[in-house]
Amino acid sequence: MRRWWAGIDWSCGVQDMVITDDEGSVVRHLRIPETPSGVRQILDALRALHPTSHRFSRKQVPIAIEDGNRLLVLELLRLGQPVIVIPPTVTARYRGRRGAAVSKSDRGDAYLLADIIRTHTDRYRPLPETSDQATAVAVLARAQASSAQDARERMLRLRSHLGLYFPAAVAAWAGMDHGLRRAEARAVLVAAPTPRQAAALSKRRLYDILAAAGRTRLLDQEAERLRALFVAPALRQRPETETAMGQRTRMHMAELSLACQQAEDLAEQADAAFARHPHHRIYRSFPACGPLLATRIFCEIGDDLSRFATARSLRAYAGTAPITWSSGQSHTVTHRSVCNRNLKTAAHQWAFGSLTRSPGCRALYDARRERGDGYAAALRHVANRLFNGLHHCLRADLFYREEDMFRT
Repeated sequence: MRRWWAGIDWSCGVQDMVITDDEGSVVRHLRIPETPSGVRQILDALRALHPTSHRFSRKQVPIAIEDGNRLLVLELLRLGQPVIVIPPTVTARYRGRRGAAVSKSDRGDAYLLADIIRTHTDRYRPLPETSDQATAVAVLARAQASSAQDARERMLRLRSHLGLYFPAAVAAWAGMDHGLRRAEARAVLVAAPTPRQAAALSKRRLYDILAAAGRTRLLDQEAERLRALFVAPALRQRPETETAMGQRTRMHMAELSLACQQAEDLAEQADAAFARHPHHRIYRSFPACGPLLATRIFCEIGDDLSRFATARSLRAYAGTAPITWSSGQSHTVTHRSVCNRNLKTAAHQWAFGSLTRSPGCRALYDARRERGDGYAAALRHVANRLFNGLHHCLRADLFYREEDMFRT
């Protein structure tokens, strides 16, 4: 049976769409707006390809596009039309194959996208059928990750600024989790943004600031430690310069506090949205898969169970499956760099956290280290085992069980 392929080159306002046949010849060229009428034009053009056949459906014609987040793409997916996303870097590599003189046009790019999926049908798959609920969780989780990254960047700018006139503040929380992003650190710096103001704080005043910031353990010892650190002799700026730098610190603190608060609020919203999804209990049953980490892993995998036919494909997508380079007598096994980087980062954190919460994961990690694997390589083996279990549990609708995961 004759087949067709389509490509859409996205641009502001009007999109070019090209439909090709088995021979690679252009069957139809359209210029369509990103509106409901434009979607109807696309569907009418696809239906008109074989109007006399009852076996033909427009859903048999895949559409290639470079940006999968457009409203046009979302509407096509809602109507059941298969859409394949081709990264712009891949399109650029294919562009030079059509001729020695490389040229670019909207119609030419649309044809090139259709020709890529025509000649390499088995290499590209349509976008997964992710539910609206899962997409909403992904939006919140990625927004939270962006806010957390913004908070880290603002913390680094603050630390660099404090190092110019207030090194004691940099050292005060240097070895603690989150560093200057800690609520108690922000509270102390808001109350005393300069070394002279910090040295004037009494132990009782520091105690009250720490308690108001939410600290409940070892308040007396922490207040004493900070007091000793702030009154210790240190190099200082001149008084007026120090006061001006303190004002700048207040500005940095306001930005940092806002970013931290946004990250915390988005984390709560993302967890609440994920808690209403049927897959939530399965993810949370795994060791070290806390609210934030479970949400980040879920938003990258989605809830389309047919997306990954095997656990191997899931591991490759996450970047934990190795790649073999073999040529002649050279044979090298290395880690995978072309993958979902966000999921790979989450998998590393997941595997690391499981070492203290799962005896089986710890035993697997120790065994890989004894065989000569490095730290990161051993963690990738642990992540592979966790992804195997996650893939099985999602398909079988089961919870994690340590005795079934590590039978030997």
